[in-house]
Amino acid sequence: MTARRGILIILSSPSGAGKSTLAGRLMKWDDSLSFSVSATTRPPREGEQDGREYYFRSHDDFRKMVAEGEMLEHAEVFDNLYGSPKGPVEDAIKEGRDVIFDIDWQGGQQVRNSGLAEDVVSIFILPPSIVELEKRLRSRAQDSDEVIAARMQKSRDEISHWAEYDYCLVNHDLDVAEEQLKAILIAERLKRSRQPHLMTLVRELNEEYEARK
Repeated sequence: MTARRGILIILSSPSGAGKSTLAGRLMKWDDSLSFSVSATTRPPREGEQDGREYYFRSHDDFRKMVAEGEMLEHAEVFDNLYGSPKGPVEDAIKEGRDVIFDIDWQGGQQVRNSGLAEDVVSIFILPPSIVELEKRLRSRAQDSDEVIAARMQKSRDEISHWAEYDYCLVNHDLDVAEEQLKAILIAERLKRSRQPHLMTLVRELNEEYEARK
């Protein structure tokens, strides 16, 4: 059987809408999925480790990676730089492994405009309301009031890009949203264009028909 190419699963949402939690759940459901670890210039939060949540880099090191073409996408968010190292992603796709991207709409645009565009499945996660979005941000207890206010202000612009995505889910309930994500991934994997072995199978079926004559 010819191995299929992997899928780039882009998950985007405003901060607090649940994309990181849903990405984690999806990976628990299917341990063949890999997570595209981003590089960032922001300092690590308590409990975060370099190479696990992010590759933590200085501004100079990050800009050097961009200049040398080592980033698949990158953007500046709240005075910090974020980006996806290109090499590990390309290797995973060639090996038939599906990769999850937890990135914003700017990063999603860059990936969709890259040489890997045909491998992309993009999904936007919407909150059920703005009140609920702010409630979720505050419940994380990770950011100051100033940072939360900035995230809320930015959320309107982020939400305005929802129509650029292949799929859009409203995260009323994490369990329901998780099941919807699973359904999307299963359907995308079953697309005819992603099953290169079908051509061989159909040829063999036709040969069987001829042999029965």
